Amino acid sequence: MMNNAKLIIVSAPSGCGKGTILSEVFKNRDVFYSISCTTRKPRDIDIEEVTYHFISKEEFEKLIAEGGFLEYAKYADNYYGTPRAAAEKNLAEGKDVVLEIETQGAFQVKEKMPDSVSIFILPPSIKELDRRLHKRDTETDEVIVKRVSQAAGEIERAQRYDYVIMNDHLEDAIRDFELILSSVKNNDNQADKFKAENMKEIIEEVLRNA
Repeated sequence: MMNNAKLIIVSAPSGCGKGTILSEVFKNRDVFYSISCTTRKPRDIDIEEVTYHFISKEEFEKLIAEGGFLEYAKYADNYYGTPRAAAEKNLAEGKDVVLEIETQGAFQVKEKMPDSVSIFILPPSIKELDRRLHKRDTETDEVIVKRVSQAAGEIERAQRYDYVIMNDHLEDAIRDFELILSSVKNNDNQADKFKAENMKEIIEEVLRNA
């Protein structure tokens, strides 16, 4: 039987509802969620092997030298990376693998695994993203300003993804995401309207409504 397992890369600015969409889409599907490794210290809310794999700087750098990451980056003196072995093992076993990562990491993975499928989730507008982040009430105004400014840069890079959808209404976003998955698995053109080149005007419009 042919192995039709896919590596699915998903990116979205903070506050876009990415977690909610993924939990609904993959609720009844047998997929492997890749857990990133990090050298940062665990926080109270962290759960080992759920939030991250927490490893030492030495271990991380050894894995870098061995080519053990599909992508990695360094933020504020801490490393973060996607382990290669677990992703490849699950794909070989015929299981779809989901990576929730930011844009720079997504492009690194795409370079190493060109057959992967990258999906970017847009907010309806930068203004709406700002409203959602304030509504969550989990971050300071200063952090929100930083996140919103970072989001604009991420949205500009959405054009380099395979597919782009918008989370304006959650049910529609879930349906659109599922259509892309089914189209990719069946190798048909049902989701062509969500290909990045066909979403260019919508991406530009989201950026204009800042």
